[in-house]
Amino acid sequence: MNDNVHHLSPLLRQSSDILVERAQGMYVYAEDGSKYMDFASGIGVLSTGHCHPRVVEAAKDQIDRVVHAQYAIMKHQPILDLSDRLVELLPDSIDSVFFSNAGTEAVEASIRLARQATGKPNIIAFRGCFHGRTMGSLATTSSSAAVRQGVQPLMGGVVTAPFPDTNWYGISEDEAADFALRELDYILQVQSVPMETAAMLIEPIQGEAGYIPGNTKFMQGLQERCNKHGILLIMDEVQSGNGRSGLMWGYEHFGVEPDVVVSAKGVASGFQLSFMAAPAELMSKALPGSQGGTYGGNAVACAAGLATLDVIRDEKLVDNAADRGKQLVKRLEEVQSRHPEIGNITGRGLMIGTHLVDAHGKPDGDRGAKMLKACEHRGLLMIRCGPWGGNVVRWVPPLIVTAEEIDWAVDQFEAALVETGGGEQNAAIRNTG
Repeated sequence: MNDNVHHLSPLLRQSSDILVERAQGMYVYAEDGSKYMDFASGIGVLSTGHCHPRVVEAAKDQIDRVVHAQYAIMKHQPILDLSDRLVELLPDSIDSVFFSNAGTEAVEASIRLARQATGKPNIIAFRGCFHGRTMGSLATTSSSAAVRQGVQPLMGGVVTAPFPDTNWYGISEDEAADFALRELDYILQVQSVPMETAAMLIEPIQGEAGYIPGNTKFMQGLQERCNKHGILLIMDEVQSGNGRSGLMWGYEHFGVEPDVVVSAKGVASGFQLSFMAAPAELMSKALPGSQGGTYGGNAVACAAGLATLDVIRDEKLVDNAADRGKQLVKRLEEVQSRHPEIGNITGRGLMIGTHLVDAHGKPDGDRGAKMLKACEHRGLLMIRCGPWGGNVVRWVPPLIVTAEEIDWAVDQFEAALVETGGGEQNAAIRNTG
């Protein structure tokens, strides 16, 4: 069928040509009969894979009972049960949950809470982090120019501080942490003094920037400064949460406990659900009625969220994410030894980025685009990110992925590297360094 017959916005760019007919587990089946192993998982949404039977059953059962009970009007049991389950998984101080639909809404809610509860105007965000596309969260996003281009000026009161990206700065973790904390102290001195700083908002493992982890020294330094100055520490776990990093929450890698947690994506296996969680005492300091939304906390999505948490627990998917992530990195390092166009391998658990570079060691977004198509032709569905035209091919499969599936995917990826690069480019890279 001619694509011009359809009426989707031309501004929505798609990374594949697939028209999906059905999907199950790790696989997507196209209308033309093609089969693809899905290492994109809806940008990290499908934590339990496509159409997990227990998630589907929970959703179908809830549809028979009630689809939408707007929770500013009435409560429903799934939202009560899910809030209780999430509180069990979060720091002891956090005992109150607000539900919305998308990650950007949860971030907006956290900004609103921070400003109202503290009476302070400013938010410190960190370079490279992605927090959403709505105007408040977008003001705190700096993962790429494309998402901000053409819509400025954005919300005021946001200051951006360095993130300790060791690959970008070319220094050690300790050096990167010291540099970023020193710059943060300078910001607190001259741009956003503590008495005007409501919160620091950060991804513990950056997503759209290319799966760049923070480090323990830096993250603990943030917490120390927040505690000292009465500043809230907000962790954006939209992409790194719900087991994806090999721990339930990304911040757990660094020995910190945030004041506020926001998450979405993998929390409900593809159903639209996000949340912002904080201590009830903190919530009570904001203005009554300041939280809301028509569809937030939808009954079917909450039922799917409960089933998702059950599957993550019962099938030990957090442990699987850790184990398969280590396997994936080991295999990719072997590929890197043969293909130096993989400049860096970053991430934790099952959020891994392979950073592609050209013969001069510069980020290669064109190669990233070619790799996605070459992988697609081999039956492997992947996505990319990164500030340099999408030079990072990312590995974000469902948490149910097996060792055999990891090996198969890496084999296809290496074959795609050979197809899109060839011996001449590889030789050029080696000769330059």
